[in-house]
Amino acid sequence: MTIRVLLADDQALLRSAFRVLVDSEPDMEVVGEASDGAEAVRLAKEERADVVLMDIRMPGTDGLAATRMISTDPTLAHVRIVILTTFEVDDYVVQSLRAGASGFLGKGSEPDELLSAIRVAAGGEALLSPAATKGLIARFLAQGDADDGRDPTRTERLEALTVREREVLVQVAGGHSNDEIAERLEVSPLTVKTHVNRAMAKLGARDRAQLVVIAYESGLVRPRVE
Repeated sequence: MTIRVLLADDQALLRSAFRVLVDSEPDMEVVGEASDGAEAVRLAKEERADVVLMDIRMPGTDGLAATRMISTDPTLAHVRIVILTTFEVDDYVVQSLRAGASGFLGKGSEPDELLSAIRVAAGGEALLSPAATKGLIARFLAQGDADDGRDPTRTERLEALTVREREVLVQVAGGHSNDEIAERLEVSPLTVKTHVNRAMAKLGARDRAQLVVIAYESGLVRPRVE
């Protein structure tokens, strides 16, 4: 199946470069280009995009607002958003993850990293920039907007998880793949996938990136200070 990619960036030259790169791959195609967030939301609907490469800083409706609008629209539940940013670890990136982005990538990343990011996001996996450590992301997530970072509602929802689902959630928050989690917990990858899907359903998470956010905001996982 061909991955339908939407490019959202106010720099036309950058969009052109991304289009050439994406269209060169046999399993993906660019279905639209947007220069601001509002246009990105509109095209995501019209062009049935699978993955949106979204710049954060755009005129008018920025990437953060657009990400939130897409992720909260039931008709766009299948759309995955990869944030493209010059600043790989900042508050905007964390807000984007909370808003529903599947992850982020620096604009200076290698072409292969960008193409891999599209495939990872399309597959429902969480994408964290190779240049950003999980520990640093965790510290940002744990800070919260106006309190200690814990979301009482999400903490209560964790009670719906089984012991094994919580164990799997902790591993997901650590950035481990299904195969790695299976090896750590001595179960099959299929069993891990089942637990992940059930946790997502119970917690209302769009994908694994949202599970990571929930794990930290609920206090289930604490950030490491390195």
